[in-house]
Amino acid sequence: MLPDSAAAAAVAGRLCREGMRSVPHASGRPWLVGRWEARQEVSAQAGEARVVVLGRSTARAETLRRRIERVRRPAEAERAVAGLPGSFHLLASVAGRVWARGTASAARRVFTTRVAGVPVAADRADVLAALSGADPDPEMLALRLLHPPVTSTVHADRTYWRNVHAVPAHQALVWERDGRPGPAARWWSPPEPHLSLPEAAAAVRIALTDAVGTCTAGGGTVSADLSGGLDSTSLCFLAARGAEHLVTVHWEGRDPDNDDAVWAARARAALPSATHLVLTGEESPDWFAGVGRLRLPSEEPCVWVRDFAKQSDLLRRVAGHGSRLHLSGGGGDELFTPFPSYLQDLAATQPLRAWSRLRRQRHQWRADRLAVVRGVLRRTSYRQWLLDAAGHVARTPPSGFTGMLGWQPEPRAPSWATPEAVASMSEALRTAAADSPEPLAPQRSVHCALQQVREGGNTVRVLNQTLTGPPMALPYTDDAVVTAALSVRPLEAVRPGTFKPLLSAALTGLVPAPVLTRPSKGAYDADFYHALRRHRGQLLALTEDSLLARAGLIDAERLRRALHFHAAPAELDPLPYTVGCEVWLRSLQDDGPGCAPHLLPEGAR
Repeated sequence: MLPDSAAAAAVAGRLCREGMRSVPHASGRPWLVGRWEARQEVSAQAGEARVVVLGRSTARAETLRRRIERVRRPAEAERAVAGLPGSFHLLASVAGRVWARGTASAARRVFTTRVAGVPVAADRADVLAALSGADPDPEMLALRLLHPPVTSTVHADRTYWRNVHAVPAHQALVWERDGRPGPAARWWSPPEPHLSLPEAAAAVRIALTDAVGTCTAGGGTVSADLSGGLDSTSLCFLAARGAEHLVTVHWEGRDPDNDDAVWAARARAALPSATHLVLTGEESPDWFAGVGRLRLPSEEPCVWVRDFAKQSDLLRRVAGHGSRLHLSGGGGDELFTPFPSYLQDLAATQPLRAWSRLRRQRHQWRADRLAVVRGVLRRTSYRQWLLDAAGHVARTPPSGFTGMLGWQPEPRAPSWATPEAVASMSEALRTAAADSPEPLAPQRSVHCALQQVREGGNTVRVLNQTLTGPPMALPYTDDAVVTAALSVRPLEAVRPGTFKPLLSAALTGLVPAPVLTRPSKGAYDADFYHALRRHRGQLLALTEDSLLARAGLIDAERLRRALHFHAAPAELDPLPYTVGCEVWLRSLQDDGPGCAPHLLPEGAR
């Protein structure tokens, strides 16, 4: 995306390639240049206003045109898509002034840099890095090693490339006529969690039905995960209502106590017109399969390297059945299982109800009473939380219930991180705190949910850059669904003895009652350790001449010990992040598309 200027028109000549699409400003100068499917673009113009909806939506050109007839400022383009379901970029050029934004869930993003002194924006940071000759940012790479991840909130305006900047998910990029940046513009704010369960359920029902409707609109075959869990199974029933044909996929876990297979079989029986694929552990690749040779030239390290072979196999199979889009239930856990930090929010306004609920949940989590009370009463600011996290990155991870109190789960460095990497992580967190950042929402539980949703939305965005086959869609991360789900009063969304009551209430009558009453969630620890044993050799191969080690970020020998001696689950939680970073650096070294060896961090060259 380019500003409306003569200098930008000169830069456009470097961007044009065969097969690229383009949309001009009203002046005729180039505005949008790139590759995208024609079915993803809906554009309209009226006077000096140009608006493009790019992505998955039910937008209609004539409706857009009518809505922008009175648009005089770029921000007014938001009126044209008010109430529009889906997941899309909104791009507007009004008399040469530009507005661009992605989604609140970070499933679609906007990045910017300068090329030959001209501001340029794109939906991929690595494209801008290649255009501007940017190097990877070692500090951001160090942050990526942390578990749980924090980069969606900490330095949310930075990328893994120096001098390539990210537009925070809730903000829009604004350019004046000459390309000068306009004032920061917030286009989305989290809802106030004020609705009763029935009210929020009605909103979720509409939003989720519409979201899945954008996936099935246009006909053809779509596919969906059918894990047996409530999130993905519900999407299958919603998709079956509108899809021309539905293909479902279930892969069976190795733990005999995992009852996902039982619930998936019940769901399949209630979907007789769909094509159902059931894969055993021997028919589908393990986690970490092929990871030693894996190269992913994506814009940033991808945590799903663990699942890459399995996901690639899944998409290959559904593509063979004609699927054009694959639905996944990612985001459902984050939206419909309120984080324990809701008790901190509740304690400030309704202390008696908070303590009553706390007693029941403490026993459920088998948490120490004193530790829980201290955690609930600790009401630090988000800035102080960042400072505390900076001082705790090298500590043992907090356990269970108490570890989930606060603004978000405190990140920890892997045991194999070097002292230099730990120092870099701590400094990055302290630097973020120095700016006195605002949390994503005033309520800790809403902030925490949004942080998790954004991590998931960004992850599938990056994964879609690397996988072949039909793209993946996560309807739970559509903005309308996120807004509806977070509008419920958390006290009503948590009912001891019931599982995801908000989602169950929202889908009553659309999904068979037995599916909605499932009280459990499958566990896949057995699959993880089986994969670790089977593919330990490939993981160890990544530690030989490790680029992360050469960059001074990990101690390869410590990582080898953790892989050899069956480290505790908590110690291995950061493993996919480390493997993702190592694979990413090797992809750059191997000259992946848009990347070159000189882009490696200095210590890894």
